[in-house]
Amino acid sequence: MEISLPVTLAVLGAAALHAAWNAMLKSGADKQLDTMGLAAGSGAVALVAAPFLPAPSPASYPWIAASALVHIAYFRALAGAYRWGDMSFSYPIMRGGGPLIVTVAGGAVFGEVLVGGQLAGVLLISAGILAFATHSAADPAAQRKSLAFALVNACVIAAYTLIDAKGARLSGAPVSYTLWFFVANGVVIFAMGCLQRGAAAPRHLLRHWRVALFGGACAVGAYAVALWAMTLAPVALVAVLRETSVVFAAVLAAVFLKERFTARRAGATAAVLAGLMVLRL
Repeated sequence: MEISLPVTLAVLGAAALHAAWNAMLKSGADKQLDTMGLAAGSGAVALVAAPFLPAPSPASYPWIAASALVHIAYFRALAGAYRWGDMSFSYPIMRGGGPLIVTVAGGAVFGEVLVGGQLAGVLLISAGILAFATHSAADPAAQRKSLAFALVNACVIAAYTLIDAKGARLSGAPVSYTLWFFVANGVVIFAMGCLQRGAAAPRHLLRHWRVALFGGACAVGAYAVALWAMTLAPVALVAVLRETSVVFAAVLAAVFLKERFTARRAGATAAVLAGLMVLRL
């Protein structure tokens, strides 16, 4: 099973959207409330669009519920990683580790075993993504905490990728599956935010609703494209292509967050591009 050029380009576009909402989240002052707001914004965007599309098959409903629960861990770990470390450090570890786990697990879950150029491309891209992680000795204790959150999230990302790939394939309507997942996820994350932060959660959402909706639209669009692609191509290939968002994130972090784009990042970008070329050969 191969991945076509149109699907490849669509997933790369989704990667850019994914990097955009992560940069927005990192730039916020309160990572927990910003994460809650983004989840709520995603749910609102999805709820507006979902009624206009065919409903997903009932066979996929348990997978939507499972994914919403797993995403609680994802958003908590994401907020923790960004609280304690730079985006340039934690984001590549989270995004580079997940596809390696999916590549191994994909054979057992879907019977999709990568060989030859496919496997070489995945390894090159993952190595390039991980190489983006920039070490800083300014606060070693904070960086260790960020690393712990990022490693946990790499495992969580692999888990929800496999869950959602299975659910999307069972749904018969991957975009609808994505939308209803975001609705369920938005309800769960917003409810948790209210329980943990009380009235501060809805107040924050009212103050920053434009940002929440824009970031939410980016998140929904990025994931809808990725799950659609997973119904047409091996899950591991889509997963690793999606994580090229690290290249876009590095550029955004350099431009908007004033994080340096070093020679190491240039070399990492070259490794990612080489992996993309190998996948397309």
